[in-house]
Amino acid sequence: MEKTEYRAVIKFLHLKGKKSQEIKDELDSVHGEASPSFTTVKQWVAEYKRGRTRILDEERSGRPKTATTDEMVDLVHRTVMEDRRLTVKDIAEACGISSERVHKILHQDLDMRKLSARWVPRLLTIDQKRVRADMSRECLSLCQKNPAEFLRQTITVDETWVHHHTPETKQQSMQWIAVGEPAPKKAKVVLSAGKVMATVFWDSRGIILIDYLAKGKTINGQYYAALLDKLKATIKKKRPHLAKKKILFHQDNARVHTCMVAMSKLNELKFQLLPHPPYSPDIAPSDFFLFEKI
Repeated sequence: MEKTEYRAVIKFLHLKGKKSQEIKDELDSVHGEASPSFTTVKQWVAEYKRGRTRILDEERSGRPKTATTDEMVDLVHRTVMEDRRLTVKDIAEACGISSERVHKILHQDLDMRKLSARWVPRLLTIDQKRVRADMSRECLSLCQKNPAEFLRQTITVDETWVHHHTPETKQQSMQWIAVGEPAPKKAKVVLSAGKVMATVFWDSRGIILIDYLAKGKTINGQYYAALLDKLKATIKKKRPHLAKKKILFHQDNARVHTCMVAMSKLNELKFQLLPHPPYSPDIAPSDFFLFEKI
């Protein structure tokens, strides 16, 4: 039986004129150990003697639960929208409620969570995004005219650093061991400071030309222009089918690529330069597949 049902029985037996002990014995004879204690029976008999008629608990005094009202949820939401970096404690102080209430409102009522900012290379302006879209459409229109020829005629270039030593990653050093066997050990390797700059020219068939920059030299306009001449000669040997076709040349916007000397050389070689949007991600294959199997 529920507590309220026991109280109703106690009230009924009390109105019949039975004493507390008699009521207790009556309940024990029916419900055994599940019946309420004598103290509980005595307490409720005393309540009924004082004139109480309700068998339900009285409403308890205390602070009303006003923190999750619609007005408070709206206040928390507006506070967060004004400054999304506020902590739960700051919001609680601003709204005058506990941190626990703020946490509940944010997660359960507003379905919000706090995340760290995702790193991106650059936050683009509206104009920069528009330029990117226009250039992408221009390249797409060239591809759609003749997709097969577009891929055959396109050549891309990028510079990449080749380090003399590439350390083994933690995942690469993982080994299977049995229970009781000692964990594998790996000594700290001092990274070699040596590296060389490689300029790689690609097309859809693979690498056309790789140039390794000599130690002590830097890539400038004259050096890059000489590489373009070398590329033209290599194309005649390795890609004879492109000898009489226009080369669709793609490069990023590095200063050495866009300087006057380099642009003059591209015009001289009659390469058609594909547009590269400013601050566009560089996805040249040199950065991913140059030494895949080593």
